[in-house]
Amino acid sequence: MTSALAGKVAVVAGATRGCGRAIAVELGASGATVFAAGRSTRERRSEMNRSETIEETAELVTAAGGTGIPVRCDFLVQDDVDALRGRIVSEAGGRVDVLIDDVWGGDPFIDWDTPFWEQDVERSVRAWRNGLETHLRALHALLPLVTAGPGGLVVEVTDGVADGNSGSLVYDQVKAGVRRLALGLSEQLPEFGGTALAATPGFLRSEAMLDHFKVTEENWRDGIAVDPHFALSETPHLLGRGIARLAADEERARWNGDIVTSHALADAYEVDDLDGSRPDWPRWMKDVVSGGLSVEQADPAAYR
Repeated sequence: MTSALAGKVAVVAGATRGCGRAIAVELGASGATVFAAGRSTRERRSEMNRSETIEETAELVTAAGGTGIPVRCDFLVQDDVDALRGRIVSEAGGRVDVLIDDVWGGDPFIDWDTPFWEQDVERSVRAWRNGLETHLRALHALLPLVTAGPGGLVVEVTDGVADGNSGSLVYDQVKAGVRRLALGLSEQLPEFGGTALAATPGFLRSEAMLDHFKVTEENWRDGIAVDPHFALSETPHLLGRGIARLAADEERARWNGDIVTSHALADAYEVDDLDGSRPDWPRWMKDVVSGGLSVEQADPAAYR
């Protein structure tokens, strides 16, 4: 724990699980007050129907050394977003130092195998709304609080650093759109002394991915037998720790307009994952996933 962000106010939109939760916790570990916003509460689950809640995230933030404030917010509902902004104004003086835009909630609606034109268009539109409209609403409501003074930071959390073909037209369009939001903001925020960038994890060992591989964080390596690339997976905390250090960096404007990986941030700020390793997923992607090396030739240990 450090006090590098003591007195700072952060908002994490999409803080229930995954990168959003880990970023919130790591910001808290640096002393920040964190508004953990999302749809899943102990009384009311979202359509993801998972067990993680924003109350748990806020408690983890506080346990890490910060102040966690859970706020139920469906970022597709403007009244909810306005209410979130109202709470920040009334409880934190109306100033946001760090805004993490990590809303997603599109997994139940993505079809990876069927041609787009044969998919249910309403499900596709729902994925688009969950992954992109939510970001627009969050930004529109909260950017006035970020730009209320110099030094504000906005991080758009995406998947990947460049356009490509993941197998889903809708997924690719959403994640590319999130990157474009960061690039557009990077041209506008410097006028107000702010910084904007996009950030992506590598092969993410999130709660949902652990469930997918039928493993826990304690025995996650058992998943390598199912997918050898899982050997280079990382917890969401690798990205969270990098972003926390970035938020505390007085020269963070040097990142403005970048699309950065968790590994690039980890290298720049010399932080490691929870197990002390620093998985280099970008290099693994280049050498093994997209390149000609086999897993045996590459040796996963050399990339951690």
